[in-house]
Amino acid sequence: MSSSFQAPKGVSEYVPPRADLFYAIREAFAEQARLAGYGYLELAVFEDTNLFRRGVGESTDVVSKEMYTFEDRGGRSLTLRPEFTATVLRAVLENNLHKEGALPVKVWTTGPAFRAERPQQGRYRQFYQLDLEAIGSEDPQVDAETIAIAANWYRSLGLTRVRLLLNSLGCRECRPAYRALLQDFLRGLDLDEATRARIEINPLRVLDDKRPQVRAQIADAPLMADHLCPACKAHHDRVRELLADLGIAWEDTPTLVRGLDYYTRTTYEFDHPLLGAQSGIGGGGRYDGLSEDIGGPPLPGIGFGLGLDRTVLAMEAEGTAFAPGPRCEVFGVALGEAAERRLFGLVAELRGAGIAADMAFGGKRLKGAMKDAGRSGARYAVILGERDIADGVAQVKDLAEGEQTAVPLTGIASTLKERLSR
Repeated sequence: MSSSFQAPKGVSEYVPPRADLFYAIREAFAEQARLAGYGYLELAVFEDTNLFRRGVGESTDVVSKEMYTFEDRGGRSLTLRPEFTATVLRAVLENNLHKEGALPVKVWTTGPAFRAERPQQGRYRQFYQLDLEAIGSEDPQVDAETIAIAANWYRSLGLTRVRLLLNSLGCRECRPAYRALLQDFLRGLDLDEATRARIEINPLRVLDDKRPQVRAQIADAPLMADHLCPACKAHHDRVRELLADLGIAWEDTPTLVRGLDYYTRTTYEFDHPLLGAQSGIGGGGRYDGLSEDIGGPPLPGIGFGLGLDRTVLAMEAEGTAFAPGPRCEVFGVALGEAAERRLFGLVAELRGAGIAADMAFGGKRLKGAMKDAGRSGARYAVILGERDIADGVAQVKDLAEGEQTAVPLTGIASTLKERLSR
């Protein structure tokens, strides 16, 4: 170890070259969101604790067990965000974005979120998400659009094993009767005290229980899909028709409820079978009553959170061909002080022309500098000595082929740009 300090337990961190992959897949998502007309938000990392209590739900594990909550110097209770949707909706309402243009408000954001989990691969206390929300429309086409953006992103990364699990959780009209029916069924089972308490608070969460002994008992539980009102059934059927039109495959999963209380109607999850217990790599759904829950006007919405950490793990598990762009395309090697000064300016010129360029520092000799060039991953080395400066040229070496040619300094940027584009 080079230091007596370590990152806190359960924190997800990335360093090169893995961090280059992390950054590249995030940028690939930004492009998908831009193409679909979603604007970027940069948001607070901590919020008033009551935002999550009211928005996410007191009965969820997130609120009851996993939040990082603290009191600031003014005695206010604040919480590091455990998820993004409540924060995004708060920002949309606070800044009146829902009043300033056509609906839905289409936004996305990214960054770390925090939950007091038991750390394991794919489950961290500080983790990273991509979040996208469409707020202000009940149109099932908006549901299908959000799903398509995520599916297209996974496809662009080269992932081939991702499964889309799809369900509908009904609405505030049809869910109460189903909730009572489910409670009656669950009360007759032999369940532990904590699970029995959950039956009275939010019985749908019991359907999400992963323990084999519980799953065996709930195998014959009534399902929301069989008790949808006509409007919810028509909405769900339309979403599935639209996905079929887009060529996006899904699996009807009537027990899918996810872990947050605000979901209504369309609910979905992206699953990757190679990740074992932490196979859920992203998911989302509708939250048509969330705005009222946090004190806002009636404002339907739908969105998702995609796990960056688990997406990286899925790509590594599949061995995808997706690769980030090179951090260095051209590496400069100077022979002598005068050449070093001239090369420093030349590297800046190359960067200005859109070429990723670096150079050897510390006055290294040719052999050491060329080793650095090889380690950099660059395609070309630009070698400059005092005689080259006098002749108005630089030596450009193809590091893959070994071929070296003299190129006029006045046209070196355009020459390298042309060669790199081949």
